[in-house]
Amino acid sequence: MYKIVRKEHLNPTVTRMDIQAPLIAKKAEPGQFIILRVDEKGERIPLTIADYDRAKGTVTIIFQVVGATTEALNHLEEGDSLHDFVGPLGKKSETEGLKRAAVVGGGVGCAIAYPIAKKLYDQGCEVHAVVGFRNKDLVILEDEFKNVSSRLLTMTDDGSYGEKGLVTDALKSLLDSGETYDRVIAIGPLVMMKYVCKLTKEYGIKTLVSMNPVMIDGTGMCGGCRLTVGGRTKFACVDGPEFDGHEVDFDEAIARSASYKSFEKNAHEEACRLHQEVE
Repeated sequence: MYKIVRKEHLNPTVTRMDIQAPLIAKKAEPGQFIILRVDEKGERIPLTIADYDRAKGTVTIIFQVVGATTEALNHLEEGDSLHDFVGPLGKKSETEGLKRAAVVGGGVGCAIAYPIAKKLYDQGCEVHAVVGFRNKDLVILEDEFKNVSSRLLTMTDDGSYGEKGLVTDALKSLLDSGETYDRVIAIGPLVMMKYVCKLTKEYGIKTLVSMNPVMIDGTGMCGGCRLTVGGRTKFACVDGPEFDGHEVDFDEAIARSASYKSFEKNAHEEACRLHQEVE
């Protein structure tokens, strides 16, 4: 059993948990993910590792409550335990040798972008971070990004915090001002990553994206994370989750991910009703 040693609500729908898992913490790297089950009858879901502490033996996960399993997970408290917590899985982020990088995070994708920015910073890379949210109430991890970047631009769609606009607006402003990067790393909603890649392709900057939003079972067996990358079929969970963003067929990925939304919504509503009845 894997004990929850810390729980924190980052905003109304996003929660951070530190899980006691020393063997995973020992080997975890940015970009990798774990698979968990809340209880013995629960479904298996993949969540990207948001941070880790090798000394304390903890692994941090950050999740948005969108479906039945994340709803059940969010009802657990400090001192409770998860039934399964397996990892680290997937390939680690490519950070070696980079001198200047822009890390772009959108919404809860910032939870995945942060450990990559931290790793780059620890390796001596100059990091410029661009993070975007719909509004002020949804902003997460701002202090954490400040600690690992020499420049941080916070954007909100409605202008209620930071600067008004999209992450692509901020990134274009940086590039037009003369900033140059060895690599751009973009993590967030599929549509956001698509347009970041369209922008960076114009400037000839290699861009990596994390395709974790399309993962389901985390093993490649379900086929739900099937992608077309450079004209070839790939699976996000076993071949990634990071890929060259300029080679990803985002339109295909967006269409496939949309097919699960109604099922996810119904499962979430049913889980909410069950927990309300128990309480």
